[in-house]
Amino acid sequence: MTQDELKQAVARAAIEYVPSGEIIGVGTGSTANFFIDELGKIKDRIKGAVASSEATAARLKSHGIPVFDLNDVDSMSVYIDGADEIDPKGAMIKGGGAALTREKIVASVANKFVCIADGSKLVDVLGAFPLPVEVIPMAQAAVARKLKTFGGEPRLRMKDGQPLLTDNGCMILDVVGLKITDPAGLEAQINNIPGVVTVGLFAQRGADVGLLGTAEGVKKLTF
Repeated sequence: MTQDELKQAVARAAIEYVPSGEIIGVGTGSTANFFIDELGKIKDRIKGAVASSEATAARLKSHGIPVFDLNDVDSMSVYIDGADEIDPKGAMIKGGGAALTREKIVASVANKFVCIADGSKLVDVLGAFPLPVEVIPMAQAAVARKLKTFGGEPRLRMKDGQPLLTDNGCMILDVVGLKITDPAGLEAQINNIPGVVTVGLFAQRGADVGLLGTAEGVKKLTF
């Protein structure tokens, strides 16, 4: 199976976690896009969705799914999103799609986090995928110096020759070369650096369920 076919399989499997008549949280990225397309097929069963990015909001609306502002939603049963890496305890690296801050905010309101990914994203130790850190622009250099003390090499994410700006108007430093043996501890340390908006470690609030696409079918992990 191709990677897209694996993503499509987990997107279909995630539909069973969608409660009828409710508002759900929806993530950002290629796997989340497959899920949005599947969600469009059952849109009459749900009240709507909260989007973790402008791109996700646009895709939801293109399927005729009502999009709610998070400030108008008290709670959600489920948040469904992909991951760039996930470990056997449900800790994740996210932010390859530059939506880590909004993803973390929306996920924090949901009772359950369902991670959908192809099986290659399951790793023993996080860090092979560069760790995204969203930063206030004026703090980019100062934060980069601090991040070096953790043993990685921070690189400013670029797009079309310019620093990439998130939906929040911030920049992203991708830290390469880390071997993250204590994801929750490192998440707390990096979040405490002045100028950091969010680090793309989802460990203090990790996944509750993992749906991983493999050649043998969708593998379900409960954390």
